[in-house]
Amino acid sequence: MPQSVLLITPPFTQLNTPYPATAYLKGFLNTRKIRANQADLGIEVILELFSSKGLTSLFRETGTRSGKLSKNARRIISLQDDYIRTINPVISFLQGKNPSLAYLICEGNYLPEASRFNDLEDLDWAFGTMGIQDQAKHLATLYLDDLSDLITEVVDPHFGFSRYAVRLGRSASTFDEMETELGKENSFIDHLLILLLEKKLELYKPSLVGLSVPFPGNLFSAFRCGQWIRKNRPEIKTVIGGGFAGTELRSLSDPRVFNYIDYIILDDGEAPLEQLISHLDGEAGPMDLKRTFTLNEGRVAYQNESTAADIPQAQLGTPDYSDLPLDQYISVVEVINPMHRLWSDGRWNKLTLAHGCYWAQCTFCDTSLDYIRRYEPNPAPLICDRIEEIIRQTGQFGFHFTDEAASPALLRALAKEIIHRKLTVAWWTNIRFEKSFNAELCSLLKESGCIAISGGLEVASDRLLKLINKGVTVEQVAQVAANFTKNGIMVHAYLMYGFPTQTAQETIDSLEVVRQLFELGLVQSGFWHHFALTAHSPVGLNPEKFMIHRTNTETGSFANNDLTFTDPTGCNHDAFSEGLRISLFNYMHGIGFDLPLSDWFGFKVPKTTVARGFIQKILKEQTVKKAHQ
Repeated sequence: MPQSVLLITPPFTQLNTPYPATAYLKGFLNTRKIRANQADLGIEVILELFSSKGLTSLFRETGTRSGKLSKNARRIISLQDDYIRTINPVISFLQGKNPSLAYLICEGNYLPEASRFNDLEDLDWAFGTMGIQDQAKHLATLYLDDLSDLITEVVDPHFGFSRYAVRLGRSASTFDEMETELGKENSFIDHLLILLLEKKLELYKPSLVGLSVPFPGNLFSAFRCGQWIRKNRPEIKTVIGGGFAGTELRSLSDPRVFNYIDYIILDDGEAPLEQLISHLDGEAGPMDLKRTFTLNEGRVAYQNESTAADIPQAQLGTPDYSDLPLDQYISVVEVINPMHRLWSDGRWNKLTLAHGCYWAQCTFCDTSLDYIRRYEPNPAPLICDRIEEIIRQTGQFGFHFTDEAASPALLRALAKEIIHRKLTVAWWTNIRFEKSFNAELCSLLKESGCIAISGGLEVASDRLLKLINKGVTVEQVAQVAANFTKNGIMVHAYLMYGFPTQTAQETIDSLEVVRQLFELGLVQSGFWHHFALTAHSPVGLNPEKFMIHRTNTETGSFANNDLTFTDPTGCNHDAFSEGLRISLFNYMHGIGFDLPLSDWFGFKVPKTTVARGFIQKILKEQTVKKAHQ
């Protein structure tokens, strides 16, 4: 009997747009005439929970809990009638279906308020620059955050809007803690998940369920789904794939995992999934499986003897977003910053321009793995064909090209093709701040519909950028950022602290560079990431080269990617976390530029060695240089 496949994204990834993995796989299976459906149980659980019916059940559940509650939780519970009354209209508004509600929300007496609203007076200055729809979205987001605080305190400590039980999936070298949690009774959130899972199984009647796990924050829910299917529908086979499996589970050896899941596949899922379907149909043996873990006579077996090649990018088909409730995703505004909010506000069709990274040399990145190492770009005409098809499917003209780093040459070709076809598209993507992004190219990208880019400034220090092998300099970043912003394209900077051998002086100097970039309007948004040592990066593979010492050298039986280390030449980077976060939050809102850098930290820090007008001088010198060319 031919297989029918149900592809599921378990809770939680994003609220505003579907994660694209299942759409990609469904698009590929369409080319093979294999019946496939998909479901985003993340957004469906959220909509079930944040409804008048869901909140009624939630508040009933809080009444059964004993123990001392915080003042904030007691306040929310005392306002439960107001929450139940307002939740349906608020969700409808955040779905873009009830825009007139913005006026009631902004009047200030419609939404019940708890602790998330305490700092509103400090944000009054920002509201003056926001339209009423944006103000209302931000207030409605705070309202949902209050309810989230109640859920995590009283009902389910694992809950989070874009993650669930994330701690269990992060650095889980053994399966012990995950299995302990799976042995507990279903939580309130788990009950909602299983009810929706049952409905999907009844509706689509699959013989194979694929669970996409891109992040640690939806791993536990994937196992919870697999656990229920194994117990209640054992005739249905289950398989896990996605980014988490491809990076964390490459050395899996614990057979207990397969008490919940039948198969785990690594890296690009198309070819392994096709081989697995052939195997389940009886058309291929276990030796024909590709990059697939399974259980064989009580032991974990990794099957990768198949001669089947990976599917070329041109033959993957167009991502298929059918089955997903595209008009029900909700847009939230957590940070009042037009660039930063792109991740959580608006419906973006996610599409990749190329497989892998054209640079693939950054020393902190998983460059030894296929998803980074193997670069295979799609031709611009094919990309535009897919763009047009997805617009027809979804009715949405916004695209987020999710490449590790989109190459300037490919973006140039794509922009010309978009302009040639007279397409109306708004798009944003990730780039490297390389010199090819000159003023002329940035103007072309703007004309084609580019509204924003994000790029890795990382540690804004030339010594460390060289150690990272980023292939850019601080001067280059400043000039490229200026080229984008002068063309009306917003810039987000990925920032890093804690890289091996980084000193306190370099951290403060990096912050000063970031301050100047924001003050001059060259960067509009940013986020500081604490450096994480991974097993498949050049730093993880050669720690001695970067003067660090790994402290966990044994391979665990479950997840193995995040590594711990000591850095005898660096500083206590954790101490800088809060100061870096708070300063950046202020810079993103256009304030705090005149404060001494030391004011952001609760301890003594070195004075910056970066000249006050460093970035401005770079730009002025570039202007003079161009004038003489």
